[in-house]
Amino acid sequence: MRGDAARRWQHDLAAWSLPESITSAAPQSPWIHPPVLFEVPEVIDTNPSHERAREALDDGASVLDVGCGGGIAAFALTPPATRVIGVDHQGEMLEMFAANASRRGVAAQTFEGYWPAIANEVPRAQVVTAHHVVYNVGDIVPFLRALSDHASRRVVLEMPERHPLSTLSGAWRHFWRIERPEDPTPDDLLAVLTEMGIDASIQRWSGSLRAEQDLDQAAHFTRIRLCLGAERESEVRDYLRANPTPSTRELATIWWDV
Repeated sequence: MRGDAARRWQHDLAAWSLPESITSAAPQSPWIHPPVLFEVPEVIDTNPSHERAREALDDGASVLDVGCGGGIAAFALTPPATRVIGVDHQGEMLEMFAANASRRGVAAQTFEGYWPAIANEVPRAQVVTAHHVVYNVGDIVPFLRALSDHASRRVVLEMPERHPLSTLSGAWRHFWRIERPEDPTPDDLLAVLTEMGIDASIQRWSGSLRAEQDLDQAAHFTRIRLCLGAERESEVRDYLRANPTPSTRELATIWWDV
């Protein structure tokens, strides 16, 4: 049963949908997650999210990474973890995850599908991570509950202070004359957790913004996200050159013990 905080979370996320008049004319879906943006570096810099997860891990433990992408949240924890489990709805991401595990000599399992729909197929782990996922989840309570049910010690979430698409708000104003929302925020997620009876903690910090490799790649992906045709890509490139994306952003780590 959803309370006021959960309903508010879903309502605020729904406001990020795009006008049907724009999406129906788009040459392709704007809701893209290009695998090239989820590649995992050989050496992963530590951050508060990784530190909070390591605190709860024994040597040889397992980590479940929900919405894993290439697996940066999981592989930042190996060692001490020696087994990783990846869940993602994109097969290409899971192929990257498995390849990264093989290169690191880490045992891995992968499960393709949406969480929590496939949660019953997925084994439990000492620590469960879900980095940069919750802003994609409107029905948040079952998602969070399944994370808790799959952890034997701790759940660790990482999310930006503002919706990841907020970096495009100026571009939407420029190209389409529409305003984008600002909510929800990590505080809204904390309110949902409190409503669920979960005593969660939060740590706020600044981190690098994972971005495209160069201006041409940025223009290509941004043009798609803006529902523009290929003939507008040079305009998008000019806009990005004049309005560069910041290199850092404000982030939040939210965690709780089970």
